[in-house]
Amino acid sequence: MRGYILCQIKRAKVPYYIESISTNIYSIEELCYYLYNNVYLIDSTIINEHLCDWIKEELGLIKLYTRLYEHLEQEQGIGNFVLSILKEINYLSYSEIQRLQGVIVQIEAQPLESRLKLKADYLINNEMYTNAIQSYHSILKESKNPDLPNHFYASVWSNMGCAYAKLYLFKEAANCFKEAFQIERVMNIYEKYLYAVRMTMSAAEFEERVKVGIIDIKTVNGLEERMEELRENVAEYAVYQRFLDAKDKEVQKQLLKQLTDKYHKGTCS
Repeated sequence: MRGYILCQIKRAKVPYYIESISTNIYSIEELCYYLYNNVYLIDSTIINEHLCDWIKEELGLIKLYTRLYEHLEQEQGIGNFVLSILKEINYLSYSEIQRLQGVIVQIEAQPLESRLKLKADYLINNEMYTNAIQSYHSILKESKNPDLPNHFYASVWSNMGCAYAKLYLFKEAANCFKEAFQIERVMNIYEKYLYAVRMTMSAAEFEERVKVGIIDIKTVNGLEERMEELRENVAEYAVYQRFLDAKDKEVQKQLLKQLTDKYHKGTCS
């Protein structure tokens, strides 16, 4: 695919707001770029009448507007809707369209819970942790799907715990890992739980909990050493340490902005 976007249609005066990535879109080219590169985020927040109306009123694409409304009325799913937009300006090559169709077919064949998890996992990978957490909660607030294995729900709780941990909300993270471990008693989840718990208290408090048997540290040898290793390798911690060590106020200001920008990206919703 091209490395730049050459606009063929007029830009909108009023942008279309993409809720899942908190971004405004002003052109059909930007919309195509979003759809192709964020296929796991495509859902009713974008495939709706509001987008159709925006395409008609802001971009003046009447024929495309009519086709998209037909797709909605006939409830044809996201495939035809998305491909109609992409084909409007021949945005993709034939091989790219084939690949995208294959991905969409795989997504649509899965139950709603699995599609929500794919979306949430994708958001985590793109450091949009608050939105990911909202998607995980959407899965868990509904009745459990008997067709999905326990591993699926343990993974939802565990991944949500990881999202909370990325936001430094370690108490919430620990609760999520605890729920995951109750569903699927595997050491990997219990280790994450211990990491999160350790981050909510001092070393002395943690040692006391271990001593009285509240926390079973024996099953995870070398936890403290690995925690220190993890701390040293976390990019945010490295930047934070440079911020603390910096003598120059301008350097401190730049590093602080770097830290706050990254945190705000993760909390955008």
